[in-house]
Amino acid sequence: MIILISDPRVARITVVDDGDALVELSDFEVRCRPNIGVGSRVRRELARRLRAADQALPDGFHLCVAEGLRPVETQRAIIEDYVNTLRVEFPEAGDAELAELSARYVAPVEVAPHVAGAAVDLTLVNDAGIDLDMGTVIDATPEQSDGAIRFDAPGISAIARANRDLLARALESAGLENYPHEWWHWSYGDRYWAFRSGADHALFGPVVEA
Repeated sequence: MIILISDPRVARITVVDDGDALVELSDFEVRCRPNIGVGSRVRRELARRLRAADQALPDGFHLCVAEGLRPVETQRAIIEDYVNTLRVEFPEAGDAELAELSARYVAPVEVAPHVAGAAVDLTLVNDAGIDLDMGTVIDATPEQSDGAIRFDAPGISAIARANRDLLARALESAGLENYPHEWWHWSYGDRYWAFRSGADHALFGPVVEA
């Protein structure tokens, strides 16, 4: 059973922010999508670990980050838009059910790893920078993908499964944790990372000024 990022057990985890600075991923030789904007920044320790994960990949494979840091106002807008979509998709759902459905795809602001600079959405690319088959595109919703965005979703191709497993091996070896509802979402130092890894507390809280 997948524990939602909105689970009260996650929210109860203490944050002791160690003050790790935001850095540009390009300074750590981690590839990013063009026009990534503020999303090219993450906490220094996360950037260091992403570089290590990238270097652990076989020749011809590279990490490519689509988004890192996300301003709080952007997180709120994504939540609002997605909840509005869910109201149409599930007209009988009440507010509590909508909040649970929403948390499969976008974290509540108070526990969101992206607003802490502690998470990245990323994929694998080849030497030419072309996306490899991961089963779905980044940011497909559960409804659009028929659930295929879950890391362990059945029904994806053997190549996509192998690529997801390769991604996981590299990132887990660097100490990152996945949000199992989204194959592309990996984090270090946030509350969900602490919950999954068994750490005593989270290392990073929301970034006040991006």
